[in-house]
Amino acid sequence: MIETPASTTEGADAAALRERARLTFDLDVDICIVGAGLAGLTVALEATRMGASVAVLEGRHVGWNASGNQLGTVMPGYGLPLGDLIERVGFEDARELWSLSKAGADYVRATATEAAMPGISLSEGALEVSNVDAGDQLISRLQMLLEDFATEVEGWQIDRVRTELKTDRYFHGIYYPKAFQIDGRKYVHGLAALARRAGARIFEDTPVVSIDSSGIRKRIVTPSARLRASHIVLAGNVHLGAPLRRLSETLLPVWRYAGVTAPLGDRLAEVVGFKGSVSDTDGIDHFRVVDGGRLMWASPEITWAGRPRRFAGAIARRIRTIFPKLGRIEITDTFGGAIGQTVHGMPQIGQLRKGLWVTSGFGRQGLNTSAMAGQLIARSILWGDERWRLFTPFELVWAGGPAGRAAVLVVGLWNRGSSAAAGALARHRERVRIREGLREARLAEANRQAGTRPAVARRPPPGRPRPVRPPQPRPAQASQPPQSVEPPPPIPAGQDEGEGA
Repeated sequence: MIETPASTTEGADAAALRERARLTFDLDVDICIVGAGLAGLTVALEATRMGASVAVLEGRHVGWNASGNQLGTVMPGYGLPLGDLIERVGFEDARELWSLSKAGADYVRATATEAAMPGISLSEGALEVSNVDAGDQLISRLQMLLEDFATEVEGWQIDRVRTELKTDRYFHGIYYPKAFQIDGRKYVHGLAALARRAGARIFEDTPVVSIDSSGIRKRIVTPSARLRASHIVLAGNVHLGAPLRRLSETLLPVWRYAGVTAPLGDRLAEVVGFKGSVSDTDGIDHFRVVDGGRLMWASPEITWAGRPRRFAGAIARRIRTIFPKLGRIEITDTFGGAIGQTVHGMPQIGQLRKGLWVTSGFGRQGLNTSAMAGQLIARSILWGDERWRLFTPFELVWAGGPAGRAAVLVVGLWNRGSSAAAGALARHRERVRIREGLREARLAEANRQAGTRPAVARRPPPGRPRPVRPPQPRPAQASQPPQSVEPPPPIPAGQDEGEGA
């Protein structure tokens, strides 16, 4: 998940930074939340609004990792494709899960706009494009989303996609008019401000040393204080630390880096007319226009941490590959963060044991699913809402450790290579169809101007003998019965043949 650049977000919440405080005294609360990211802060906000006392413990600072490093696209869905989700849980439960993801996206929009978060930079629309000519699959998916899952979508033909994006790399597209983009850093700090105002206490620079989840009152130990709570919510993603290493090992850490170009002026408007975010079906390209004349572009996912600046060259080359008309590209900002990806592709939401809750593993769809999870957990604790049980089929599965990370890297490289080969083949076939169409059009025009019609049968090429057709049998005439021939009458005596009677 990728953040908007520092140039657009620095100084966004200076007041919140001044309020940063470490827990230095013992404390008793109803709910203790470990992790001040999107999910943890949503639980804190909703639970305090319902009347609970809440403390949030963050080892570094609010939104320091995945939650503060994202491209900001908000739309329904999960990391698991919809067809696989239906196969896993059945049609009715899949519809209910999809409805929850839509509600999560609506929650983000309402929270960002109704709270009038400063600098949220909301823009509308998201476009998912295909790297190959997949019209039949597009129609099938559109029907499913529209008819079965009540999601507003539009199918874009190739011409429409290429009108908005001047490149031959993309074919068909699915447009989500209700999707939108926000500045993720502003949103996570806005959530923290709302939670504080509602009564939640957020302690930064306060890592958790140990947790004792037995008994009615759970115990949490930090370097400088102890805390007791009736419920503990683990919302720390891949950085829960040694006390919860078994849980962290069910998540595969995946890094994605991004860059923002220098202002491109009219060049950008000539090749990218779409104002929302664009992603491809293979998970390789993800970009959108920011600051009016800059292009924010995310690199493919990798399974190791690196210096963001190292990826500037690769991002610039990818942009030139997709949009060669842009010419030379300068990357002025680079950034990135780690997300937690589960083996099955679905988030981890639910109760591990009585009073111990987990909400993590949101993968690429972090904004809408973390909002949904925060509401579910808060309502489950305080209202007895049982809908979190829809996620019980997606149990905690060990991610494989270093071997799992290596396997994901190999699979990712293979998928990107396969996607590139499939895209190249699709573009070659398209060029062949275009050439054949032009050839037929020229032939038809030549025939029209000559005033002739295209020959029905071609004459044999010179030098080849003309085939000789065997003689066709003449049709048999209808047989008639033979007629009887009477002999001429005898000539009377005294007359010869020359005389008359």
